[in-house]
Amino acid sequence: MSPQQNRKFLLIAAIAIIALNLRPAIAAVGPLIYEIRLDTGLSNTLLGMLTTLPVLAFGVFSILTPFFTRKFGSQGTMSLALILLTAGLFIRVFPNHAALFAGTAILGVGIALANVLLPGIVKQSFPNRYGLVTGIYSAMLGTGAAISSGISVPLSEGLGLGWRQTLGSWGIISLIALIVWLPQMRRNVQVIAKRSFSSALKHLGTSKVALNVALFMGFQAFTFFITVAWLPEILIERGMETARAGWMLAIVQGSGVFGTFLMPAWASRRQRQRLPIGILIGLEVFSLLGIILITNTVYVEFWMAILGFSLGGSFGMALLFIVLRTRDTETANELSGMAQSVGYTLAAVGPALFGGIHDLAGNWTIPLIFLLIVSLLKFWTGWISGRAYHV
Repeated sequence: MSPQQNRKFLLIAAIAIIALNLRPAIAAVGPLIYEIRLDTGLSNTLLGMLTTLPVLAFGVFSILTPFFTRKFGSQGTMSLALILLTAGLFIRVFPNHAALFAGTAILGVGIALANVLLPGIVKQSFPNRYGLVTGIYSAMLGTGAAISSGISVPLSEGLGLGWRQTLGSWGIISLIALIVWLPQMRRNVQVIAKRSFSSALKHLGTSKVALNVALFMGFQAFTFFITVAWLPEILIERGMETARAGWMLAIVQGSGVFGTFLMPAWASRRQRQRLPIGILIGLEVFSLLGIILITNTVYVEFWMAILGFSLGGSFGMALLFIVLRTRDTETANELSGMAQSVGYTLAAVGPALFGGIHDLAGNWTIPLIFLLIVSLLKFWTGWISGRAYHV
């Protein structure tokens, strides 16, 4: 292996382990909510902030990421992101409410910066293999979420770590990611802006391509966070046992890994990405109709696998659009910041809105029909984003 190939391999490994760390800080909270409530006495509203705070941080700080890259460079900003993520995870270990929420807010900023940076780094470093590398790191995002969801309770109760140490243990993995990333700082250079930050945002705001990429990111995130928040509850009300309903969410996240890896790798080879979008949205509509029409829970694993693949594939395509629809790293960072800011701001209101529709309707059928409408909107924005145009 040549020195250049070796550097590329190490960079892919660093990107993969970073991606692995960008979901556990959020995904590990849900399975531990009952234990956290018993220990802290926090209300459901405040407990909900443990997942809402990071998503709000994504919405606010994603748009500001290009400002950081112009000050510290892409590699330097990624190092800052990992430092914030690691610090936030360790701060949550301290036994008081202020540390719990402060650590959650800090790690949310770190994840927001890293989320935005990855597409630009991939575009800069792998101009001929961005589809494959995008598939790898988006699959690692899903893998991190699935693993953390599955092992949180066994670590907390089975090994006796308790919920604080279980959440904090991910800081060790994040610290390893930082150590693996630090050699990339040798190639860190300050990003020289071709245009001002404000003019870049103004241009993106008037670009039809940029707006549709941002909306596609938003609609896929909207559906994903609703699924994470409400799917087990929907299935439990349909007569499923609590433990099995939890496993259904694990199936969704696990099958999503295949979608996030396979779809970008395939779609990047096509001049247009409309066919992959059509397939993914078709599968999503098919699975939602299956959930709506469920009269028993015999075949629910099938519907969950289809839903997970479509959601994971949509997330991978959202990341791929950022790379495909831009010509250079600077524009990729700007579009990534805009798309993820819009996406996660929209996603933050999704679970509450979905629950509110359920409260008004008195059933889950109407909220699920609402998701079908969102799927059609996602298809339209994906169809436009799939055209071979650049921002």
